[in-house]
Amino acid sequence: MKIGLLGGSFNPVHVGHMMVANYMAQFAGLDEVWMMLSPQNPLKDSATLIDDRHRLKMLEIAVGADRQSRIKACDVELSLPRPSYTIDTLRYLNRRHPSVSFSIITGSDNWLGFGRWRESESILSDYGVIVYPRPGFPIETPSHPNCRIINAPITEISSTFLRQALSSGADMTYFLPPGVYEYIRHNHLYE
Repeated sequence: MKIGLLGGSFNPVHVGHMMVANYMAQFAGLDEVWMMLSPQNPLKDSATLIDDRHRLKMLEIAVGADRQSRIKACDVELSLPRPSYTIDTLRYLNRRHPSVSFSIITGSDNWLGFGRWRESESILSDYGVIVYPRPGFPIETPSHPNCRIINAPITEISSTFLRQALSSGADMTYFLPPGVYEYIRHNHLYE
């Protein structure tokens, strides 16, 4: 089985994330895509990060309860030591699921800084990376055989934009997966 791990803060999860996950599940030769919630990216600021349980719940709402779906919510990093490093997560998952071939799915914005990731060469050689385009971050042809570019549709939506819009009281219903906007409003998130 081939599983792609689409990691993110999902703060909040939005339709752009879901488009990438859906595209990868259909066109990247993967059996499943696990949307892996990151408790804290060691390379990013955590000042605007809301509680893990809210981000996980929004991710679960976005993915839905359909067990047959090829897109799943994954909370494995919430139980691992922090800060979370991708290589540690991959090794943990590999021990738990030895028959599964895992790869990382990342945007071209993160790919540009991939060399700063802990043991980035091991991630490439042992697992592989699938890169999708992000606006303003052109992708150069990767030189490593375990790195692939998948030209998923590009969207300009960002979690930063959504947090700012939500905090100003804007109705962002159609930028978020069904049920997520209601969850945000009910729990007074990003106000």
